[in-house]
Amino acid sequence: MGEIQYTKGMNKIVIFLIIGFVLFCSCKTEQTVKTGSSPEPVLALAPPPPPSAQPEVFDPDKVSQELFELTKADVQRFIENLNRTIRIKSYSDWKFALSDQYFAEISSPAFLAQASGSAAMKSRQIVLKSAADYFKYVVVPSRANSRVDDIEFVTETRVKAFTVSADGRRLRLYELERVGNTWKIVD
Repeated sequence: MGEIQYTKGMNKIVIFLIIGFVLFCSCKTEQTVKTGSSPEPVLALAPPPPPSAQPEVFDPDKVSQELFELTKADVQRFIENLNRTIRIKSYSDWKFALSDQYFAEISSPAFLAQASGSAAMKSRQIVLKSAADYFKYVVVPSRANSRVDDIEFVTETRVKAFTVSADGRRLRLYELERVGNTWKIVD
């Protein structure tokens, strides 16, 4: 009587507890150095990561032809859809195509005042008071038929879209950034 019988399961638990206790006791504890005031922990600095572990810096000149072509086609589709949005004068869909930061920028009084000061707005006596005005009086007349002839990578997720004029000048249409599965106008 009073004998405890160990089963295989209990043996595993006892072994697990013993191993855990040994590991706990063998862990290095933080040492302190006494300097006369408060103790300071002695920390060992880890060696710097090997050069191959350093994050790779994006080089736009090293973009593969395949990635360039796929991205260009994707941007062209985005701009074609944006053109349709502009042609039907859908302000809400156009606004959705803008990054939050860009929308805030074009909604600012300073931006609207500058745009109102352009020759085209002055000649028509238009004063822009909102992003909706900017869309109606600037974007709709000028961007409904945009064509992407070329792109230029800025970062892995950011590109500039260009059209080439009849006289061969390369004109920037938009600066776009991929956010999730879509593009957003950032400038």
